[in-house]
Amino acid sequence: MERGKLGLIVNPVAGLGGSVGLKGTDHVAAEALRRGAVPQAERRAADALARLLPLREQITVYTGRGPLGENAARSLGFTCVCAEEIGCAATDGETTAALGAWIQAQGADLTLFAGGDGTARDVCRTAGPSGVFLGIPAGVKIHSPVYARSPRAAGELAALWLTGKVTQTKEEEVLDIDEDLYRQEQIAPRLYGYLPIPLQKQYTQNRKCASPPDEAASMAAIGCRIADDMEPGVFYLVGAGTTTRAVMEQLGLPNTLIGVDLVKNGQLVGSDLYGQQILDLIRGHPAKLVLTVTGGQGFLFGRGNQQLTPAVLRAVGRENLIIAATREKLFRLRGQPLLADTGDAALDAALSGYCRVLTGYADSVVCRIAPG
Repeated sequence: MERGKLGLIVNPVAGLGGSVGLKGTDHVAAEALRRGAVPQAERRAADALARLLPLREQITVYTGRGPLGENAARSLGFTCVCAEEIGCAATDGETTAALGAWIQAQGADLTLFAGGDGTARDVCRTAGPSGVFLGIPAGVKIHSPVYARSPRAAGELAALWLTGKVTQTKEEEVLDIDEDLYRQEQIAPRLYGYLPIPLQKQYTQNRKCASPPDEAASMAAIGCRIADDMEPGVFYLVGAGTTTRAVMEQLGLPNTLIGVDLVKNGQLVGSDLYGQQILDLIRGHPAKLVLTVTGGQGFLFGRGNQQLTPAVLRAVGRENLIIAATREKLFRLRGQPLLADTGDAALDAALSGYCRVLTGYADSVVCRIAPG
């Protein structure tokens, strides 16, 4: 191949609020850092670029200075051309949009961007008519199907595109939600445009879908079964989602729809918990985790539930996962495995394998978990 031009945009604060229970990063980056959040976007961008190392001598990376992409690329030895006129301190949407426009002006063959739905929205604002794009998932909420399933998948698909093994594109939706309303548990994705991405579905995620109202009876049956099976003296972490909310409704307890609650002996121990808070409460005690599948996408971990950090998941243990989903939700995945994208490759591998998914009061199916 001729020397390729790879664009790279990193939103360094993307996903910062996820692990500390802030359900996004817009307007709350400082609070996330105060709570002990550790930035992950640069590392996830580097994870994607690592899949391009065999092509390193054939690629020039066009990117922003410092944390906007340069750090991740240079850490792996890639040749970089940086947008010197774009400051590296700003992390707002205007910076992302300006960097995207600059990369397109350089004639990039493909632009990778690390972030969440807000980052995709900003990239979309200045996308040129001939550009090709692909998201590296690093945000809290990722409804948009312009993202790869994981950083690894983003890098692998980028390699296929740059070497001409994948040549077709498909326009996919750029969706975003109002994070302030999201924190009030009002979820209403809005369409902001389309981006062409390399067409190879096994590497990219689907659009997130809500559970339809006609699944209410199935969810209630699931909630009843889990509540009936709860053991005395055991902590139960109840993850985000409408399916898991049915458990709290059966117990007659308030629920955090997009957070993690903790229950013991039928009583609420803590609401809307995250990371270290969870560890402090369950340390030294038996604990189980109730969670569901992200509708349309199939993620168990890594989309909207980053409060369940790798440390929390290791403390609970794979054997103590209670996975629930309606048959209709699983059917819509069309045979796709359930996905783990925790940000810890070793943990993703440990979580992989076959598992039982509760689909009704007395019904269950066996599904496979795979790394994202």
